[in-house]
This record gives sequence, structure tokens and C-alpha cells, in this order.
Amino acid sequence: MTPPFTQLNTPYPATAYLKGFLNTRNISAFQADLGIEVTVALFNQQGLRELFARINNIPNATFSDNIARIIALQDDYITTIDDVILFLQGHNPTLAHRICKRDLLPEASRFEQLEDLDWAFGSMGNQDKAKHLATMYLEDLSDLIRECVDEHFGFSRYAERLGRSANSFDELYEALQKEYTFIDQLLINILQARMATVQPKLVAISVPFPGNLYASFRCGQWIKQHYPDVKVVMGGGFANTELRSLSDPRVFEFYDFITLDDGEAPIENLIHYIEGKKTIEELKRTFTLIDGQVTYFNNKACADYKQGQVGTPDYSDFLLDKYISAIEVVNPMHRMWSDGRWNKLTMAHGCYWGKCTFCDISLDYIRLYEPIAASLLCDRMEQIIAQTGENGFHFVDEAAPPALMRALALEIIKRKLVVSWWTNIRFEKSFTRDLCLLLKRSGCIAVSGGLEVASDRLLELIQKGITVAQVAQVNRNFTEAGIMVHAYLMYGFPTQTAQETIDSLEMIRQMFAAGILQSAFWHLFTMTAHSPVGLEPAKFNVRRENALVGSFANNDLVHVDETGADHETFSYGLKKSLLNYMHGIGINEPLQKWFEFKIPKTKVVPDYITQALTQDQYSSAKPTTKIVWLGRQPAVEHFTKSKKGNSWEMTSLTFQDKKEKFSISVGREQGDWLATMLDKLSVNNPKTLTLQEVKDSYHAAGFEDFELFWDNKPVNTLHKVGLLKL
Repeated sequence: MTPPFTQLNTPYPATAYLKGFLNTRNISAFQADLGIEVTVALFNQQGLRELFARINNIPNATFSDNIARIIALQDDYITTIDDVILFLQGHNPTLAHRICKRDLLPEASRFEQLEDLDWAFGSMGNQDKAKHLATMYLEDLSDLIRECVDEHFGFSRYAERLGRSANSFDELYEALQKEYTFIDQLLINILQARMATVQPKLVAISVPFPGNLYASFRCGQWIKQHYPDVKVVMGGGFANTELRSLSDPRVFEFYDFITLDDGEAPIENLIHYIEGKKTIEELKRTFTLIDGQVTYFNNKACADYKQGQVGTPDYSDFLLDKYISAIEVVNPMHRMWSDGRWNKLTMAHGCYWGKCTFCDISLDYIRLYEPIAASLLCDRMEQIIAQTGENGFHFVDEAAPPALMRALALEIIKRKLVVSWWTNIRFEKSFTRDLCLLLKRSGCIAVSGGLEVASDRLLELIQKGITVAQVAQVNRNFTEAGIMVHAYLMYGFPTQTAQETIDSLEMIRQMFAAGILQSAFWHLFTMTAHSPVGLEPAKFNVRRENALVGSFANNDLVHVDETGADHETFSYGLKKSLLNYMHGIGINEPLQKWFEFKIPKTKVVPDYITQALTQDQYSSAKPTTKIVWLGRQPAVEHFTKSKKGNSWEMTSLTFQDKKEKFSISVGREQGDWLATMLDKLSVNNPKTLTLQEVKDSYHAAGFEDFELFWDNKPVNTLHKVGLLKL
């Protein structure tokens, strides 16, 4: 199970992956997302009545003006909550009209941010505007909960502060000795009912983020007290990054085991151990307590499963119709994270690049790269669509490999699947104009990628393997194909100067001005224990402050950068500028406008990005380039053309696509050859021909000078409408 809270719009996929694997081993499993279950138990009329009753009974309570207002409007909240939740679940779309009138929902302080709603949403429709207003209404209630009954509450994270880089277990342990909060009690009531129904032998709790760590311990605590014979195990992203040097035995008052990295083999071995079929020494990547000491077992003889063996993620048991689509922020890419139901899949295990110096590339979940065959991926997509009824996919790769994206897109088109999908990429030159057009045709709607620091010196230090000019060209290819581009940006990398931060912002400004970037977000660099920077800080001219390893979580490291700028001071200005750029505002203003202190003048020439985009991109295709025709077969007509007493036979090829009709004319024999060749190049054929094979066929038909024919206007017209060089 996944404890509260990760996402409200879609299940976090870890348990679905594990359940899919256990199906292949004939091991019976049930899964639950307690995050959405707690949310719908809280946000209904009964839940709010109990919440307000508890608040109204707090003796001698004094509240802020905002909370006093919400309490005064409690009847309005109780009356409207069921309808709002149904609307956000997609079951009550007509309510959007009333929500947008701004006279249905009670409004507290969150709505003060909404003066610029029309600016933010522009011409977007009623549904989106209503979702945003309904989200603000829920955020007001979340402020009420935080101030009055549970300081830890948050929609996508719960008690995150207690889990974030907690080198010591003390504070979390102390919090777990206190009485249940209102939210804790809701969680435990649901867990109690689930345990009674399922009667498990093993409870596996996935903890992907610090924001669901506290709730996971609450679950483990209750199970250990009431079902002492049931074993409890933690896995997931938090354990994989933070708990690799765990030594505090108190953790095992709540858990029997903690596993690291890929969960399939460790869970299978654990099940066999619980059933008495394996010894404790045969456990794989598993912590447990032996004679009061935290002990790590890793049976090297047991290999991990290949990606082709782990089965299709299984989304059964989830309450798929209860998930809530919220629009909390108007960043277009962040909005995709929280709005709509996305089936999560992975194209490849690990990262095919695996060199970025800020990334945890020493850990197996990134270091060990293993792609999945496109045909198997499509099989899994079809199975998941049949199970969930949803055809949107978010590929949650570290960085999706371009060659595999190409193969997947071709397979989707061949199978005539209607899907929408998005993923994370590296902005590398493999993303040509033609590849982007192919991805768009297959249903790719957006990509996100790390531009990090838009400075060639720092990109080299990061070992990103890209240049700013290259990123601009790739972004142009995606944008012109109609695929939204989001860039992850970083400030505060070791040795980064104030000048480089401002120059990086200028590069981003120019990309927005050129229309080749639609969304972006700044992150402050954090040194982590398993990254090259964290492992060898001296190589990057910084030093670690907290060299001592704690007994609980160890990942984020405090570091001192004596040569770089005071990066925190830039945070507000960088974020403010981006928010405006994303809405087309202030793009031509001086950079100084966004900062309240003096900043260096940028050294980037004003047309750096436009110059990068005008660089000659043409390079002749390699003989091994694959040629694919995405269009329909043409109508072929022969006619005679006459000029100055001479006449010759011509062929007209007429093509129909979804929007328009177009024609080309070539010599008769070449026209017949081209019509036949387009049939062979069709994306629906099992075999894909190379440029060399097309050329050989042209010569075999008795024609000369292939390049003159292939690179001339008629065939170039086809390149614009579906004849792709891949």
C-alpha cells in the first residue's frame, strides 16, 4: 500500500508494478492507495461535520482572521463539498458554470491570489478555470486543517518536514509517541478496515517521498500493535536514497524489514522466508533487526529480474473513479502532474546517459540501464488501457532513450492505438525535426528535460553532454511539431557565479522570446550523498559540511561553495521572471526588473538563441537512415504535358490528409516508381527500408541521379507531410 500523501489525480505506480510482478509468480496480493482513501473520507459532508465539530470544541481557541472566516462559513463548506469533489473526479462537469460565477463556493485567503485569473488562464475554458477555483477552495480547507487540527497536513505530502533529511530518527520517533491527530485517526480507521478484509501475511508499504514517511510509520505502528504476527516491510524511493546507511534499531519497532532498490526479487525472497522456504541469509537487499542490531542481508547469488520478466503493472483494487484532478498552479507542465489520470509506465530501467554529476548515478536504479522492447511496451499499454479505461500514459523514465521512443512511436502507429503520452528526456541532437514529427503522430503531447544551468561551462562541469545552442534547436523541433517543452532549470551548482546565473536567465528569456520553450521551473542545487559531487566534492571546488553519517536518513548534504555566489538571494527573482515569461509578460524587459538588488549585466548577446536557430541544420542523410511514410497511399493519374511543340508523359500523385489535399507531379515512370515505393515505405509494413535501399531500388528501375530526384521540390513536399528520415 501507499500511505498518504503522494498524488490525488492518479495512483502512485510502485504497488501496481509489484502486483503485476507477483501475478507472474502466482502470489496473491491486494493493493491500496490510502492517500486517496483518506482524502475522500475527509472531504465529504460527514468528514467536514466531524472536522468543524472538533474545531468548534477546542477550548479557549483563538484563530487567525482567515481561519475565523472559514469557521464562520462552515455551513457553506459542508453544503458544497460533495458536489465539488464529484466535479473534480470528473463526475459532475456541468457544475463548472456555477463555480466560475464565483457565487457558489465560499472563498478565503487562497482566493486572494486570483486577481489575475484571466491572465493566467487566458482563453482556457470553463472546466479548467473551475478546477482551479475548486482547488483553491480545497486549499483553504487544508489551511484550516493545518492551523487547527494537524500541523503536518498537505495534499501531496504529509509531515514532509519530519522526513526530509532526518539524519536522526529522534524527532520522528517523538512525533509517533503522541496521540493520533485527526488525519491519523482517519488513516487508521481505513487501515483497520482493510486489514480485517484482506487478512494479509505481509504488508509492503511503499514510501516514495519524505511526504509519506510519517504516515507509513503510523501504519506500521498500528499493524505491529494489533497484528503482531503480520510482517511489515518498507520499500520505495525514500528508502532507496535516504536509508542506505540505516543503523537506528528503533525503526524496527514499526517495521520488520526495509528493502532497497528494485522491489521484485527482495519481496519474492521475503515471502519465501516468511513461508519458511528460505533462510534469513537468502534475503536480498534487506535490512532487519538481529539481536538488537540493524543487519543488512544481500544474497548476491539471487539475480534481479529482467524488465521483460516483471509483468504488466496491475491497476486493479485501486478506486480509479475516486481520483481528483486539481489545478493548483498554472505552470503548464506541473498542471499535467496533478490534472487527469495518467497510467504510469517505464520505457527503460535506469538512465542510458548516467553521467550527470549532480545525479545519484552510483545507485543501481539509475546506474543499471536496461530498455524494454517497443512491442512489449505496447502490449503493456494495451493491457493497461483495457484494465483502467484510460489511454493517457506518463513514462516516468530518468531520461527516455530517443531510439526507443522512435521504436515505440512506430509501434503505436502500426497498432493504430489512440493514446496521449509524455515523458522526461535529455535535450540531445537525436531529436531531429522528423523524429519529433513521428513522436507527435504517435500521441506524444509533451516532454520535460533538464537544461539545468544554461551555461556551456557549467553544462560541461555537470557532464550533461549538451550545449545551450543544441537545446534551442531541439526545443524548436519539438515546438514546431506541436509538442510542449518543459525545462528543469538549476541554480547554485558548485562554482556558479552571479554572472552565470544572470546569463542563464538571459538564455531562458531568449528561448521564451523565440517561442521554443513553453514551461520551466528553477530548482536550487542540492548536494546528495550518492552523486559524483557528493562523493568527491573537492573535484568541484566545494566542501561538505556534514561529513558525519546519521543513524537514520542520509542523502542531502550541506556544502560550502567559497567561489560561487550567494544563490538563495536569486531565488525569488528567478521564479518571478519565469512565471511572467510563461504567460508572455515582461519578456523584453531588462533582467534587473525581477530583482530587488543590483545584478550584473548579462554578457549574452541579445540574439544568441535566434543565431543558434538559424545555424545551417541541413546535413545529408546517412545511407542507413530509415525512411518512413506516415501518409495514405496517393491517387495516381497519368497525363500528357505539352510545351513548345514537345509533349511528355507525367504522373500526378494526389494525397489526402486529415486537414487538406495536396498534389505533386513527376515524370510518368518516376511517378509509378514513387507510388510503389511509398507503399513499401508505409509505416504499416513490418520492415523499414533504409535510404540506401530506396536509392538501390531507384537505380534498379533504370533511373539515374537519385539525389537530384529525391532532394527536389516534389519529394521535398512529401517530407513536409509525412515522409520522414529517421
